[in-house]
Amino acid sequence: MAIRLPGVVHAKQLLRIRTSSSGRGVPKGYCAVYVGESQKKRFVIPVSYLNHHEFQALLSQAVEEYGYSHPMGGLTIPCREDIFVSLTSRLGA
Repeated sequence: MAIRLPGVVHAKQLLRIRTSSSGRGVPKGYCAVYVGESQKKRFVIPVSYLNHHEFQALLSQAVEEYGYSHPMGGLTIPCREDIFVSLTSRLGA
């Protein structure tokens, strides 16, 4: 018997929205972020997540690691993908 967690499933589906390299497909109110330690994966998240305390801590780590200029050209978060998915699942609940 499986336990279903609809909030987690919804968050994963939301995070899996990927856009083409042209930047199309990012809906209004969302932004693209790159997550990962060595391989970067692109996620599309609600802009409202940027205001949460836990997400602010990730942004502080990004500034320490990359400064305000990064070669990826976008918002890059230096953490493991599973940690990021867990955090965004909690924020979306």
